[in-house]
Amino acid sequence: MEDKLIGKRVDVLDKGWIELVDLMPHPASDVSGDLAIVNAARVSFLGESKGPGRDKRLLFYLLRHRHTSPFEMVEFKFRVRAPLVTWWQWVRHRTWNMNAQSGRYTPFQESDFYVPDTWRRQSKDNKQASEGSLGPAESDELTEKLLRHYDEGFRLYTEALDLGVSKEMARLFLPGFSVYYTWVTKIDAHNLMHFLRLRMARDAQYEIRVFAGAIHEHFFQPALPWTAEAFDKYILKNE
Repeated sequence: MEDKLIGKRVDVLDKGWIELVDLMPHPASDVSGDLAIVNAARVSFLGESKGPGRDKRLLFYLLRHRHTSPFEMVEFKFRVRAPLVTWWQWVRHRTWNMNAQSGRYTPFQESDFYVPDTWRRQSKDNKQASEGSLGPAESDELTEKLLRHYDEGFRLYTEALDLGVSKEMARLFLPGFSVYYTWVTKIDAHNLMHFLRLRMARDAQYEIRVFAGAIHEHFFQPALPWTAEAFDKYILKNE
């Protein structure tokens, strides 16, 4: 499965997606990602693979005891399309290398806005979290209002562009947190696990939790099956 990962794209949210652009070690190489981690650990003794059984036990030992530097030898590069409400949290993880689409150079399209499929209620116990959702009638009414808001903002945006206003200023008319942006991002496996631990948590905001879940299921697990198994066991389940 690993050799089919490069170029794989997974849809997330209403208009978002995540695509694996590159992976180190490359799937075409003779060394798998898990084995690259094991070999990096054994370089201390100038050793390499000792067979699948012993290699896997070593990898589990490394993660269980938080010997994390060998996991930095594997890197993932993604191309991601997500709304700004997601990126606003993603960039807090400074171990990601990022380069983003610029609204100064690229005009936005009429469909470049996030439309949630449900409206969550404010949590009573957590000021920064949500819980439960509004009923269908209230949700439908809010969605209609949001779409009208998007239509008006985009109309003013295009009107400003037609008047010759620069793209960097015309975008002031766009509803900020909902605009979709495309980014290229890169991270090593050690820091990716830290990101997944925090952003897959139940109290993480939904709009980033679904991206973290997609990375875990569709890219992290297939690329690093031993590492993902150890991560689920020792980090997520804390066994």
